[in-house]
Amino acid sequence: MAYLLEILPSLLNGLQSTLGVFFVTLIGSIPLGILVSLGLRSEFFTIRWLLNGYIWIMRGTPLLLQLIFIYYGLGMMGISFPRFEAAVIAFIINYAAYLAEIFRGGLQSVPKGQYDAAKVLGFNKIQTFFKIILPQVIKIVVPSVGNEVINLVKDTSLVYVIGLGDILRAGNIAASRDVTLVPYLLVGLLYLLMTAIVTLVLRNSEKRLNIWR
Repeated sequence: MAYLLEILPSLLNGLQSTLGVFFVTLIGSIPLGILVSLGLRSEFFTIRWLLNGYIWIMRGTPLLLQLIFIYYGLGMMGISFPRFEAAVIAFIINYAAYLAEIFRGGLQSVPKGQYDAAKVLGFNKIQTFFKIILPQVIKIVVPSVGNEVINLVKDTSLVYVIGLGDILRAGNIAASRDVTLVPYLLVGLLYLLMTAIVTLVLRNSEKRLNIWR
């Protein structure tokens, strides 16, 4: 017990970085994903081509490689970012690509009649999107977005590769110093706790949205 209390502060400090990456990624990737999904429906071929290329690259290469490229690769080209900023940039552009595909599927599932009805009621395109289309899309995509959010909880451990002081790095330092697996067990429990909390929040959100059927 004394040992657990000894290493817990360092793990909690690492947890702050992990949660920081998690929340900043959510705040940045969801709006970006929505914008990209709208761009994929653009009338201009060049915009669609560029955005499809972006999604193809982000989904076709490992997030770990993207982290290394943004922190180390761009640094070699004279474009350097602090560790935390490099991590959140990599996570945001990666997860926005996946979310864009999810939102695109949600937009395609909204019947065309909804757009026609909004036009008849005198709504402009912005009003139609925010008042009629987006609420329906959110309800449709919540389960899929939820899966990505849960994956994000676990993927935050990848920031260890660029030396960011996250929870996994703190656990690895303690385990190497004390030659014990106990820190790794605590790290695993903390990840399980975060995943459980996210799952409960998502399930509660789904229940609330189901009221509006």
